[in-house]
Amino acid sequence: MRRLNFYERFSRAFHDHPSLSKLLIVFTVSGGGLVAYSESKSYDGVNIAAPPELDSKKKRVVVLGTGWAGTSFLKTLKNPSYDVKVISPRNYFAFTPLLPSVTCGTVEARSIVEPIRNIVRKKNIDICFAEAECIKIDAENKKVYCQSNQGTNLNGKEEFVVEYDYLIIAMGARANTFNTPGVVENCHFLKEVEDAQKIRRTVIDCFERASLPNLGDEERKRILQFVVVGGGPTGVEFAAELHDYVNEDLVKLYPKVKDLAKITLLEAGDHILNMFDKRITAFGEEKFRRDGIDLKTGSMVVKVSDKEIYTKERGSGETSSLPYGMVVWSTGIGTRPVIMDFMKQIGQTNRRALATDEWLRVEGCDSVYALGDCATINQRKVMGDISSIFNKADKDNSGTLSVKEFQEVIDDILERYPQVELYLKNKQMRDIVDLLTDSKGDVAKESIELNIEEFKSALSQVDSQMKNLPATAQVAAQQGSYLADCFNRMEKCEENPEGPLRFTGSGRHRFRPFRYKHFGQFAPLGGEQTAAQLPGDWVSIGHSSQWLWYSVYASKLVSWRTRALVVSDWSRRFIFGRDSSRI
Repeated sequence: MRRLNFYERFSRAFHDHPSLSKLLIVFTVSGGGLVAYSESKSYDGVNIAAPPELDSKKKRVVVLGTGWAGTSFLKTLKNPSYDVKVISPRNYFAFTPLLPSVTCGTVEARSIVEPIRNIVRKKNIDICFAEAECIKIDAENKKVYCQSNQGTNLNGKEEFVVEYDYLIIAMGARANTFNTPGVVENCHFLKEVEDAQKIRRTVIDCFERASLPNLGDEERKRILQFVVVGGGPTGVEFAAELHDYVNEDLVKLYPKVKDLAKITLLEAGDHILNMFDKRITAFGEEKFRRDGIDLKTGSMVVKVSDKEIYTKERGSGETSSLPYGMVVWSTGIGTRPVIMDFMKQIGQTNRRALATDEWLRVEGCDSVYALGDCATINQRKVMGDISSIFNKADKDNSGTLSVKEFQEVIDDILERYPQVELYLKNKQMRDIVDLLTDSKGDVAKESIELNIEEFKSALSQVDSQMKNLPATAQVAAQQGSYLADCFNRMEKCEENPEGPLRFTGSGRHRFRPFRYKHFGQFAPLGGEQTAAQLPGDWVSIGHSSQWLWYSVYASKLVSWRTRALVVSDWSRRFIFGRDSSRI
């Protein structure tokens, strides 16, 4: 049976109870409002306004996910001409860079989350949220199939379908196990707030079990052996947080077993923090060894049982086992099943993530965008467009390209192909004209003329600088803001507002391709020491960088409420130490 809408229910109420018309008149007058309708119906002498029709001009935008990318999009979106529906299995945004702090009680879980409804309720946009999980994307019919998180009927969780005009996929990624046997069954992950809370309880459980009087020393050592798999930023920060937690707080509460606790970090590569400057990597490795953290590089995990973890040395091929009480798996990200199914549907098989163009549009789809960890930008290659670039620049059709002709399209080339600017930086060249000069030797710039083959030769190595963007919160947040800016101006743009960038002439693309700006990165190493790598190859390591880390993270929190809570948690930890209760 079809459910009656708001206006139909009131219409029937007036039909059954004519006296209610007086109530309506009093309410309307007392509110100081004037209501006018184009059509009315009469029930027993009472005029009832017909329900207003839905605004058919509003485009339906569906956002999948409330992580960094999705939330950044919602915060930046200002155009009221959209009807936005947000679908996510969690009704909050989590500040994930502080998850390692949650695992050890440095920061409470509630302090780093903000309900998504709090974020969007003050915006002058129609935004509706549904706590559900997307189980299928039908791009051909522009529909999203969802399953509610609430089991409200006898047949299981409710399912529903949402139609869209624009779909924004910002579902993030899952932990990558590389199909290693036993990982899913026996390891902890650190992707969600619930993961951090589970790790926190397990750490306390290990110390409580090791304190039981009926256990031998070997069993106590096994229980208090904490293994971290993965030497990236998350694994390193968690190992540092755990070391501080054990040595600053838990040793006071569990004095009988304090000397048995041990932390081991396993990394398959040669070094930890490979994406950082070598100075930071060297300092981090030295500090971990100095703190007593057992750092094993070149160790690849091949199997995890309920009590032992098996590793294979990359150099010798020797296999060994290590007893453990808890394993935290932090080795990268993998694709979610629903994204994998969608990729098969649109012909993007054998890929790690959804491929998009520089405007974050999913390749092979209409009106579908993907951003954050679930997607990767398929950067266009210079050599693939080299002929069209040459022909566009060669205005006199002479078959050769002068420096003057080339200078007229330099800005467009740098905008369309960011790898050109990166290549020039690495070659220590001031501008792209120097690249042409380099290919012609000592010839003066003004007299340089290149044919198509010489032009190809000058730019032949440029595409070697192409790199995928890292799967970080910083990238996802910038992508969300960029896409929202595009949507804010979408209806004001010229014909073909999202088409390919034109090099010259009228009708230039109003939306510039997405460009990531790196603002630096941090690596907390424990003991109130942090390594910071900021733009311009500026590296800082020590206590001063820790306070910079505090300042930046506090400023990046999504609301004043979470800022106040996190700062109070930090202050509480300084004064009273970390909480060791299992709650």
